[in-house]
Amino acid sequence: MFDPLTNSDSGHPRGVESGRPSSRISVAEIALRLDIGRLTVYAMLEQRILPGVRAGRKWVITRHAYEQWERTCGTREGAGLVEPPEVKVLN
Repeated sequence: MFDPLTNSDSGHPRGVESGRPSSRISVAEIALRLDIGRLTVYAMLEQRILPGVRAGRKWVITRHAYEQWERTCGTREGAGLVEPPEVKVLN
């Protein structure tokens, strides 16, 4: 069976042949990690939900940017998810 995350020659995940992960992450790997389809990942990239840059017909997603997005659940600073300031009522 074809596994989109492996290189057909070595059976190792792409970018791991040298012992360290690639600086980029593939759409297939993101789909696997999020348990969603590839088309959904492409839609999320188009809508700027996921961090990525379109280069012609391909998307370039850096592993660092994706992992940061994953850690913060996709929230951006100033996205309205900050605590409101505490209000003190003086008598």
